[in-house]
Amino acid sequence: MTEVDAILQQFAMFGIKLGLDSSLSLLERLGNPHQQVSVVHVAGSNGKGSVCAFLANALKVAGYRVGRYTSPHLIDWTERICLNGQQIASADLVAVLQEVVAAIPADTAASPTQFEVITAAAWLWFAQQQVDIAVMEVGLGGRLDATNVCDRPLVSVITTISREHWQRLGPTLANIAFEKAGILKPKCPAVVGHLPSEAMQVVKQRIAELDCPAVFPEIATDDGDGWVRSQNIRYQLPLSGEMQRHNSALAIAALKILQQQGWSLSDEMIAEGIAQTEWAGRMQWFTWQGQQFLIDGAHNPAGAAVLRQYVDQVLAQTLTWQPPVTWVLGMMRNKDHQEVLEALLRPGDRLLLVPVPDPSTAEPEKLASLAQTVCPELAECQVLGDVFQALPLALEQSAPNHLTVLCGSLYLLGYFFRKVQASTGA
Repeated sequence: MTEVDAILQQFAMFGIKLGLDSSLSLLERLGNPHQQVSVVHVAGSNGKGSVCAFLANALKVAGYRVGRYTSPHLIDWTERICLNGQQIASADLVAVLQEVVAAIPADTAASPTQFEVITAAAWLWFAQQQVDIAVMEVGLGGRLDATNVCDRPLVSVITTISREHWQRLGPTLANIAFEKAGILKPKCPAVVGHLPSEAMQVVKQRIAELDCPAVFPEIATDDGDGWVRSQNIRYQLPLSGEMQRHNSALAIAALKILQQQGWSLSDEMIAEGIAQTEWAGRMQWFTWQGQQFLIDGAHNPAGAAVLRQYVDQVLAQTLTWQPPVTWVLGMMRNKDHQEVLEALLRPGDRLLLVPVPDPSTAEPEKLASLAQTVCPELAECQVLGDVFQALPLALEQSAPNHLTVLCGSLYLLGYFFRKVQASTGA
């Protein structure tokens, strides 16, 4: 266990607690660092990490000192807090976490949660580093999320809304949309993606109540050969999948608003910044043990549908891969298992189910039973004890021309990346 893990582990027992009082009290004791930082705030069910990456990279190319806060991490906590694309050094994260912990009263009736502590550390570090702007990703929901302490964001972005975290945000899309729309602030600009009508109605009502200048950008048009176009900016799209045309268009709309506010951002800088963006674990082609496969953190129905669409596109447009697909999948207990499986599986596919190395993992045996109900025509449905048992088997049996996809929980992908990194010494 690293020193960062040791500091944060003591707050893990406090779970998830939605509400701003604890964060605001902690930040006040730290000198209100969040009030010293200009903010772009990003919420949504899917795509918010990619949008944050596009935004931060374009602003970096424009010459600004850019903080970026995202969650969860794949390999270690330092990924969550970045300055100009570089992860915070472990020693710096330890130091800033120690400052945060020292500001927590020993006799406090309710300790801050782990997420509240790491979020406070991000605000404090960005203030100490005197960033020009911080791109902040919502952790869960929006209205009561620990990031939602900024009262005057430069731009608020809502990427997508789907039925996710309904246990905490409410059972309907309207409930979830109300929570996501909680990041909107009076008269502050908003950028809103393509939402289901039930969700869009709630968001538009909130926009009207708050008198937010709002834009609803269209998906970027495909110019072919990896080039796309949005708002008269033509750029290469470095991240795979049609969804990234949507995400990049949202980022460009937000950057255009910053242009109008006086930020020095040329269209050429925006195009260059987006073209250079990297974002691990999302539609990522990966080579391991000499074989290539696809990795994606599709952990909810909307994400799974986008992944299946991309897989079908790859199968249709290349001669390298042919149906069926082999899926190596692990999920968390609190996800929509049936809808994810319905989105991914097709007759003839093979499914290898593994646990996520986390106490909240879904039981692979239950997923297997559900998968065989959802898609009785699976060629194979097998439970294995670990992703490092399943993946070699998948690659061995599917090589050389059948696609293997590792997907599901980002925690599963993080476990895979950590182990591969440790074994290679990278």
